[in-house]
Amino acid sequence: LKSSEGFSLFVKIADKVISVPENDFFFDFVRHLTDWIKKARPVKDGIVPSLTYQVFFMKKLWTTTVPGKDPMADSIFHYYQELPKYLRGYHKCTREEVLQLGALIYRVKFEEDKSYFPSIPKLLRELVPQDLIRQISPDDWKRSIVAYFNKHAGKSKEEAKLAFLKLIFKWPTFGSAFFEVKQTTEPNFPEILLIAINKYGISLIDPRTKDILTTHPFTKISNWSSGNTYFHITIGNLVRGSKLLCETSLGYKMDDLLTSYISQMLTAMSKQRGSRSG
Repeated sequence: LKSSEGFSLFVKIADKVISVPENDFFFDFVRHLTDWIKKARPVKDGIVPSLTYQVFFMKKLWTTTVPGKDPMADSIFHYYQELPKYLRGYHKCTREEVLQLGALIYRVKFEEDKSYFPSIPKLLRELVPQDLIRQISPDDWKRSIVAYFNKHAGKSKEEAKLAFLKLIFKWPTFGSAFFEVKQTTEPNFPEILLIAINKYGISLIDPRTKDILTTHPFTKISNWSSGNTYFHITIGNLVRGSKLLCETSLGYKMDDLLTSYISQMLTAMSKQRGSRSG
């Protein structure tokens, strides 16, 4: 990799995936984690549960990510981390973009091999956002994706990954972590909200239309807290601010991302100030 900026180690243990804090020693962190989970779990028949964990290395903060800048990062990390979010239908996109992306995903999977064209109707879940699959018939999807595929004849697997990233990079939701939550404070917003945390701040999205209802930049977020079942943020100052209360089991993840993005922003700001005064 050209730079490890924005990347993090994650430990997956029980049903949680937790980012290792930058200044922690790895095994100390794992030890704290296993102790914490053992405390939270009841001991059955005097048997202490054995906890195995997996370690992942992934992109966590996407502040400076620009497709094409680091080809290895694009090929190994960015493409495979952005693809599942796209297929879950979290982004707002046009039919044209969906067909183009479907053809690129096919190319990454099978390169120039056209023998899988007949299977496209069976592979739609791997090529098209899940909430759009029913919009047209499987055969229409196949026809259109093949037409787009033929436009890019000769493109390699790596070029297709980069083209995919460059297209979704234009969207305001590129490089987001998405959370489906139930909110109880905003009567004008749907009860079930999609929250995207990315370099612009926290965006609240209508899960049906995928429209961004509002984005709260990090500079406007004054306070936040999380627990096993909730995530709360205060926007604006404590006197005249508004609160957003969400029910979610992923509060710990939202909390960590928010903390990390804000500390990255503050570091960047103090570096700028330093270079100005120098």
